[in-house]
Amino acid sequence: MIERAQWLSEIRAALERSRVVALLGPRQSGKTTLAREIVPEDSPAYFDLEDPRSLARLAEPMTALSPLRGIVVIDEVQRRPDLFPVLRVLADRRSLPARFLVLGSAGPDLLRQSSETLAGRLETVVLGGFGLEEIGVDAWRRHWRRGGFPPAYLARTEQDSYRWRRELVTTYLERDLPQLGIRIPAPALLRFWTMLAHYHGGVWNAAEAARSLGTSEPTARRYLDLLTGLYLVRQLQPWHENLRKRQVKSPKVYLRDSGLLHALLGLASERDLLAHPKVGSSWEGYAIEETLKAVRPDVAHFWGTHTGAELDLLLFVRGHRYGVEVKFQDAPRLTPSMRIAMEDLSLERLVVLYPGDTRYDLERQVEVVPLTDLATRGPSAVTGRSTTRRRAG
Repeated sequence: MIERAQWLSEIRAALERSRVVALLGPRQSGKTTLAREIVPEDSPAYFDLEDPRSLARLAEPMTALSPLRGIVVIDEVQRRPDLFPVLRVLADRRSLPARFLVLGSAGPDLLRQSSETLAGRLETVVLGGFGLEEIGVDAWRRHWRRGGFPPAYLARTEQDSYRWRRELVTTYLERDLPQLGIRIPAPALLRFWTMLAHYHGGVWNAAEAARSLGTSEPTARRYLDLLTGLYLVRQLQPWHENLRKRQVKSPKVYLRDSGLLHALLGLASERDLLAHPKVGSSWEGYAIEETLKAVRPDVAHFWGTHTGAELDLLLFVRGHRYGVEVKFQDAPRLTPSMRIAMEDLSLERLVVLYPGDTRYDLERQVEVVPLTDLATRGPSAVTGRSTTRRRAG
């Protein structure tokens, strides 16, 4: 087992601050395991809404929940959105005898009722799969290949991991989406999800996606927003600087977990991955996710112009601007695009993340940094500053 002490600390701190804490993230990312370390599974204050016994106990939710004290856990809360108005009433009690930790596999936009009824009472913590800091720098190749979902990363063999990831895709399509009230045919959404795997790292083009699917642009957009709301896809929004240049205005799309990306592309082994045309894009998405986990920026964007200058990540951290470029190369060099980004965006520092093990300068304030430094040095690998580690909701 891999200890997740920092996440436990973050959840406990959130419960001290807030009346209701939503621990959100994709299915099988480890939410239930963490919750059971806070409240035991056999406690009267633990409700698993995939367990018929818990559902029976909540037949009269106010009667079941109001006598409880301390921390109360409700797992898979998206199965009972009618509980949110009850939680609002209980969270507003003056004595506040209980605080609530609710677990869900969908974001606030898909659980719209929660954001409306618990406004001002709800704090959100978003949990991903294992990060590079948790699994150790020596295991980054396995982590990149298999992704961060605990069952996929910890699987006994490569084939077992690959099979689990393929089955997770099926579970989402055939069970999880219908439970959220989403009535999209599974084959249609699987085609779209697979198409996104081939678009991974590219600028979103709704018209092209719609033509590929044989559907309308609004429908393609709805599918994209749906997978984003399930924490399966990241839409990295463009940054617009006040320049006399035409700048890219559409988001880039990435599958957030590299292991799921490889499963959808049919890449069952490291040999398959390294021989595939998307290997560079896969590495880019993996490095971006690990950077966001390590740095926890206030805001993150990409930047690009129609003349070809671009920056993979523009990070805003406490009023400072930092740039990140990702290169799947043995020895990255300074490019004209990097110089343009430094000047046009007024970057304080630009780092180039790569799969090597040596740091070196390209010029003043531009440094090549091993990706593994994100785990050993934390945010300072990008910012060059000694900063306090933060976790974001």
